[in-house]
Amino acid sequence: MKVKIGVVGPQDSVDRIVGVANSFSEYKDLEIVSFPYAHTKEAVTIVKENRDQVDQWFFSGQAPYFYAKSKGLTEEVEISYPPLYGSSLLGSLLEMTLKEEQSFREISLDTITAEEVAFISKAHDLEAFSFQTYSYTEYRESDKIVRFHQELNESGQCEVALTCLKEVYERLQDLGIPCYRIIPSQLAIKLVLRYMKERGESSKYRQSQIAIVGIEVIHSENSEEGQYYSYELKRDILDLKHMLLDEAEDLQGSFVQIGDGLYFIYTTRGEIESDLNDKTIFSQLSMIRTKSKIKVRIGIGYGITAVDAEQNVRLALQYARKEKDTVLVSVNEKREVQQFSEKEVGTSIEFKTRNWGEEWEKKFKDANISQSIVNKLHALSFHYKKDVVTVKDVAKWLKGTERNARRILGEMERLGLAKVSGMEQSGYAGRPSKVYQFLF
Repeated sequence: MKVKIGVVGPQDSVDRIVGVANSFSEYKDLEIVSFPYAHTKEAVTIVKENRDQVDQWFFSGQAPYFYAKSKGLTEEVEISYPPLYGSSLLGSLLEMTLKEEQSFREISLDTITAEEVAFISKAHDLEAFSFQTYSYTEYRESDKIVRFHQELNESGQCEVALTCLKEVYERLQDLGIPCYRIIPSQLAIKLVLRYMKERGESSKYRQSQIAIVGIEVIHSENSEEGQYYSYELKRDILDLKHMLLDEAEDLQGSFVQIGDGLYFIYTTRGEIESDLNDKTIFSQLSMIRTKSKIKVRIGIGYGITAVDAEQNVRLALQYARKEKDTVLVSVNEKREVQQFSEKEVGTSIEFKTRNWGEEWEKKFKDANISQSIVNKLHALSFHYKKDVVTVKDVAKWLKGTERNARRILGEMERLGLAKVSGMEQSGYAGRPSKVYQFLF
């Protein structure tokens, strides 16, 4: 699947960013989705409603970037915005000079720092211009910025305003104040697109990174006393193996017994992180304690290679042995150690209700599947970075039977939400099974 980038900002800024992306062949592997808004605060709603559909968020400027970030909706590694270099300010000054009949010297300027303005002025001999700056590093209400420009204009201290925000630009125009808008240069947009492409691809590789879950039995003193306890222990171990096999199946991994009381499940980082989020591992610990009467410690190792992952999972188990309580310890490819308790683990993957519209509402009324199932598959498809699936894939995702998965996919095909994209031989004998592509 392509790296999907959501572009958030005013319509003209979004169009400019999309235009730059479409102008260069190096970005043909990107899927750009436009999310224009009328007001900066709408950025929060946009991210909330579409966070499960986008790999990276490209905000058009500093204001929407920091406003969305302040709400805790996104991680630092999935958002960015184009900085305003000196060329952006120079472009606005040139536009002003060409359009105005008189020569303006007193200028009010927002967003860009006074230090940066001083550097640009010295580098390009702009000392003839006098700048009054309203600098800020994160988000400011547009009312405050408008007031800054308006007060300077009414007091006669500034003749023209330069602003980086479209909302401010439009309101200043309504007030009859001469103003020009500073926009990011094509180079700045191109550099951010390149950066987001690399970061998005890195995230996908990270999800497919090798991960090993290590489960180690904690032997009690009683478990080693006499034949009676030995047989009881063996029965408990068999129960434990059954549960670990189920867990390996849920993680779409491979289960291996390494030694006496030590078991490894080989899987991928994406599967592990999903399992951590919905606390499946901790619910399994609870089940093991209840049914098999065996205490275990769990370590997780990530690595670029299987050897690295195995070294790291053994290191994680060493750290887990030092704790009295049941904890989960992970060691990543950089040998960074992280410890989890059940209370500290995040929430499950959210499957948001999608607004399908009136026409689709009617279709779902006559369908044999619910909207919630389709919404869940939509989110899971994005989570696994996979829009071409088999019946087995859907059965595993929904933790159901292949028969039910086949019915769901067939109904989605009838509704136009999926199509048959090929056939796959599922074994040495038997008929090939259909391969479906989602059409969300």
